[in-house]
Amino acid sequence: MGDGGSRDNVIGPVDPMKVPRFAGPATYARLPTLEAVGSAQVAILGVPFDRGVVYRPGPRFGPSAFRPRSTLLRPFTAWTRTEPFAPPGRLAGDVACTPFGIEQAIGEIEAAARSTYERASHILAIGGDHTIALPMLRAAAARFGPLALVHFDAHLDTWNTYFGGARYTHGTPFRRAAEEG
Repeated sequence: MGDGGSRDNVIGPVDPMKVPRFAGPATYARLPTLEAVGSAQVAILGVPFDRGVVYRPGPRFGPSAFRPRSTLLRPFTAWTRTEPFAPPGRLAGDVACTPFGIEQAIGEIEAAARSTYERASHILAIGGDHTIALPMLRAAAARFGPLALVHFDAHLDTWNTYFGGARYTHGTPFRRAAEEG
């Protein structure tokens, strides 16, 4: 669009001139699902998990909170002159992981991310506490090989353990990732 090109080959959000923004699919930015289109360059994967926090749970509700707030995204951004849906993203759904066992959930999140990489070149994970970074990094390393990481946060998430031995929490994922190479 910004360069006068055609979006005919891009399967993007539902046309808001045909389906009002308060209706239509309940997906991120009203995009079709990865299952519906088969593959994508970018898959948007919801990770509703917050068992690793020690204070103020709630990140599990992130994926479901993002979806309705994304209905106003436009296929062209005038300020940056970019098309956020070219290459198009696809909603890969939410990871179905246990809300109880952290190590089990980490395995389920990694398995879901690896499965998503079979149909998408890249993943954008939404929701979850910082614990989810470890399984997402494991899946990315399996897909791409050794990774470099730039982490912007108020703290590093490199604690060794919490409360006398909890190795997998929101404060330890980058320590574990570094230990795993």
